[in-house]
Amino acid sequence: MSDTTTAEQTQEPRLITETGLDRRIADIIEPVLMPMGYQLVRVRLSSQNGATLQIMAERTDGTMTVEDCEAISTAISPVLDVEDPVEKQYHLEVSSPGIDRPMVRKSDFSRWSGHLIKCETSILVDNRKRFRGKIVSTDDDGFTIERDQPAYGEEPTVVIPFTALAEGRLILTDELIRDALVADKKAKAQQAANENFEDENSPID
Repeated sequence: MSDTTTAEQTQEPRLITETGLDRRIADIIEPVLMPMGYQLVRVRLSSQNGATLQIMAERTDGTMTVEDCEAISTAISPVLDVEDPVEKQYHLEVSSPGIDRPMVRKSDFSRWSGHLIKCETSILVDNRKRFRGKIVSTDDDGFTIERDQPAYGEEPTVVIPFTALAEGRLILTDELIRDALVADKKAKAQQAANENFEDENSPID
């Protein structure tokens, strides 16, 4: 089994994907990112500065450095030049999802359990389509939030099925910033430890 096949098999699918031209671009670049150990978070072509193609991505452990952004840009630029999906000049912008990140995979909800989120559903859930509250639990089918401002007569918690999710994003708080910095520090330490282990166990030429 090739390394590429292994990487692709371990990729967790996104709950929220693009449409139209953004979807076509995602389909072009995702096969390039996966073997490199990156997950695509979002593709968005906007009219900013004439036209800007924003690629949000991260490592599977949630980290993303400036060097990672440069590596992704270098890898996908030739592929985009060949496929040429955008029929005009554009600026390529590769970035991390940020602390108040979009929530696009099931693991995002378990990883950031206990934090505030705002989300929108494609269908009515408990007579609403927009929600704001703290993630209190998650399973294979959906996640439960504790509403921060329930309306009169509403239950304090609501279960949102993943199949109904249209959009979700973390809300920036002091607690989120603190936990994101701690998680990033742990992930980078683990990454450094893995690299040291590989160096120590690599064959000597």
